[in-house]
Amino acid sequence: MTFRLEELPWLEAPPADFRSLCNALDASDEPTGAEIAALAGKRLGTDQLTRLSKSIDRARAKKGKLAPLAGFHLALLGNGTTCLFAPTMAAAAARHGVLLQLTQADYDQVVQEALDPSSQINSCKPDAVLLALDYHGLPFTQGSSSGHANQSALEYVAMIREGLERGAGAPVIFQTVSCPPQPLFGELDSLVPTSLRRQIQDFNAGLRELAAKRGDYIVDVAALAEAIGSQNWHDPVQWNLYKLPFAQTMVPIYVDHVARLVGAIRGNARKCLVLDLDNTVWGGVIGDDGLEGIVIGQGDGVGEAYTEVQQAALALRERGIILAVCSKNTDEVARQPFREHPEMLLKLDHIAVFQANWSDKATNIEAIAKTLNIGLDSLVLLDDNPIERSQVRKALPMVAVPELPADPSLYARTLLNAGYFEAVTFSEEDRQRAALYQANAQRAELSSKSRDMGEFLASLEMKIEFAPFDAIGIGRITQLINKTNQFNLTTRRYTRSEVENMSTSSDFVTFQIRLLDRFGDNGIISIVIARHKDASYEIDTWLMSCRVLGRRVEEAVIAELVRHARANGVNILEGKYIPTAKNTLVRDHYHKLGFARAGGADDDQIWRLDISGYEEPSLPFEFLRNDKA
Repeated sequence: MTFRLEELPWLEAPPADFRSLCNALDASDEPTGAEIAALAGKRLGTDQLTRLSKSIDRARAKKGKLAPLAGFHLALLGNGTTCLFAPTMAAAAARHGVLLQLTQADYDQVVQEALDPSSQINSCKPDAVLLALDYHGLPFTQGSSSGHANQSALEYVAMIREGLERGAGAPVIFQTVSCPPQPLFGELDSLVPTSLRRQIQDFNAGLRELAAKRGDYIVDVAALAEAIGSQNWHDPVQWNLYKLPFAQTMVPIYVDHVARLVGAIRGNARKCLVLDLDNTVWGGVIGDDGLEGIVIGQGDGVGEAYTEVQQAALALRERGIILAVCSKNTDEVARQPFREHPEMLLKLDHIAVFQANWSDKATNIEAIAKTLNIGLDSLVLLDDNPIERSQVRKALPMVAVPELPADPSLYARTLLNAGYFEAVTFSEEDRQRAALYQANAQRAELSSKSRDMGEFLASLEMKIEFAPFDAIGIGRITQLINKTNQFNLTTRRYTRSEVENMSTSSDFVTFQIRLLDRFGDNGIISIVIARHKDASYEIDTWLMSCRVLGRRVEEAVIAELVRHARANGVNILEGKYIPTAKNTLVRDHYHKLGFARAGGADDDQIWRLDISGYEEPSLPFEFLRNDKA
């Protein structure tokens, strides 16, 4: 069976009445983001993506916000004919939970737009700028002296980046460059410094360093073109006729890669892989075939295919993805291979939540999300059975359920190419996320055995640590600010440079807050940014991980803010709640903490706390404070 990446084989085929459904969206007075996302989640071609993008534009004109899609303003700047793929991007973005607004520059106006402060791109103040350059738009020269062309190309991109930073004030999404498939030196092409291939390889390495240094992002077009085949990616005829930087047939996969990155920037990447067992993790049915009858392990082609699925799951866990099991099975029978089969790579210790029973899978998936305290839109179900996949899609459309081919040898490739777990940063704390959630499941089990909440919290032996933002944590802090949606009072987004500026400004008070207990370190679980204004602290940003809800962390944060305020002659704490489609969880947050409503419309509530009468409650924490705080 052939796996064609550009055909997005992990997605369902579009419905036969796709165009009629788009027409219905256009005619509706109350179009919803959920309806749009459902259509966008199909395997759409270029024309279908363009058609749905038009419906999205019309829906946004009627309603503005389309929950649960998160808004994102992207500026597009490129050396090729971007208008041949730009009309598809809104639909691709909706597939990844984003309501995209696109501002597109005129053809090949890269330098002019970047360096003119009043240009269309700089004036629109986007959330990010996609710098869509290919090798035609960079100063590479066949036969140039060693390193000069590469350095010139990097300097050119850095100049553009500086102009956009001054003008647009937004992070840049760079693209690595795909090398065209016409070698100058044959087998030596990647070794000779003057070849175009070597220049592009060196440029891509320098570009990654530039992006990492500045807190920008990368769409790895070079890796995508390599996976597809550069002969298929590059079409010289279409470049010569239309200046399209890649073959027209590659539009759906290209815009999907851009969209999955934008979705990850907005915090929409998935967190948990839910595994079916029979004929997904191993070949055969454990309840019928027994331990000796299931197929897995080396020396057998089919068994090795299932081993590869387990290897992929473990690799995902190693980078912080939570693993769960959802199987129609008797619990003890389902656990037996994890305990006893010598070829099993996955062990029970790798699984955060194990659901094996005879309930329908949608019910069990809801139980998994509840136990882990994450949204259903954080889950991906890997299941070989098309009937089960269909049932879950209908009952829980927010759960990602990839299509799987008939051959299990392609399961792992399909899963890992689908982009569900897109990352924009990767830290040691990200690596530990799976273990953190697994420990949280243990806490939930302890809570169920405790007689009351006070007893449970005391038994956790919690320590809460407050520290100002620092250089070590700034990447993780920026990531949390830009991806946290539920427990986020204002959902304001900031770039890395903006966060760095606030961390060093005397006008701001910043806290990164960690929570430790007897099960381990929960990592950074809350971020606070407060503006010092006259005799008040205005809480600009307050977000918290939902995995620590119910543990009185928010009360500890207020106690620490009050302590800090009193030490600096501040009398008032002021907070604001700005509602979004996802943060209704914190609608009454300030009210519960003793703040009084100070004004503002229902959709922008301002709350104040006079700290002169504040008395710190008895809290189940040992407070740890950095001296600078």
